[in-house]
Amino acid sequence: MIKKAIFPVGGLGTRFLPATKAMPKEMLPVVDKPLIQYAVEEAAEAGVEEFIFVTGRNKTAIEDHFDHSFELEATLGAKGKDEALDLVKDMLHNPGSVFYVRQQQPAGLGHAVWCARHLVGSEPVAVLLADDLILGASCVKEMVDSYKGGNMVAVMDVPHQQTGSYGIVKPGTDDGRIVQVEGLVEKPDPSSAPSNIAVVGRYIITPEVFETLAAQERGAGGEIQLTDALAKQIGKAPFTGVRFSGERFDCGSKLGFLQANVAFGLNNDQMRDELHDWLGERLG
Repeated sequence: MIKKAIFPVGGLGTRFLPATKAMPKEMLPVVDKPLIQYAVEEAAEAGVEEFIFVTGRNKTAIEDHFDHSFELEATLGAKGKDEALDLVKDMLHNPGSVFYVRQQQPAGLGHAVWCARHLVGSEPVAVLLADDLILGASCVKEMVDSYKGGNMVAVMDVPHQQTGSYGIVKPGTDDGRIVQVEGLVEKPDPSSAPSNIAVVGRYIITPEVFETLAAQERGAGGEIQLTDALAKQIGKAPFTGVRFSGERFDCGSKLGFLQANVAFGLNNDQMRDELHDWLGERLG
C-alpha cells in the first residue's frame, strides 16, 4: 500500500563534530552498517519500492553508498571474497527506484519533506528519520500493516520530564497499541504537555500534508515543522499513532549512538559473546 518513502538527510550533524565535518551523520556506522542503510532496509521490508533522499551539501557519500562501486566489486571478485561482494550488491536497488532532491536551506523537517513533493504524487508516503534507529521488527511494516488511511505516526511512552524533547500527542481512544491523535504539540513544556506519548521519527502522510506545508509557516525553533502540518489535518482525515514493538535509539545524540552500537553488537551472533564478556570485565 505504501510504495514510496522519504528520507530527510540534509542536516549538518553538528552534535557529532568533528566526525561529521566531512562525512554525513547518516553515514555514521552502527556496528557494520551506516544509519541510513538501516532506515532504507526497514522501509524495504515494509514493501517500499521507491526511495527519495532529501539531501544537502556534502552528502554525496550517501549517493555513492547506494550505487555501484565498480573498482570495489571487481577487487572483491578477483580475490574470491564472495560474501563481501554479495553484501555490497544486495544493498543496491532497481535502476530508477532511488531519487535525490536538494534541500537548499536547513529550514526544518517539514521543509525537507515538502522538497520531495513532486516525487510523491497523489499517494500516501512514508517518512523515516535515520537518527531514530529501531532494533527489532520493522517499525514501518508494523505501521503499514495497521494503516487504514489518513495520517499515522509511530509513538512511544516517555518519562513526563522528557516531553519537551518530542512532538507530543493529545490522545483520544487508546487501546495500548493504537492511539487516536486528537492534537499534536511540538516540544511542549512538561508542565503543559497533553500526555507522555511521544512521536518517533516514522510517519505515513497524505498528499494534503504537502499542501499545508506549502504555506511555509514557521513553528518551534523558527523552523517549518512537520508536526504542525500534521496537526492541521486533524478533523479532516483520520490520524493515528502506533506503538511499535522494537527498541528505539536516539542516534542524534552521542549517548544514544553509543547505546545503539552496544545493543546492536549484543544482537549480533558473531560478536555477542565476546562483547558481553568484555563489557562484564569493564563494568565489573
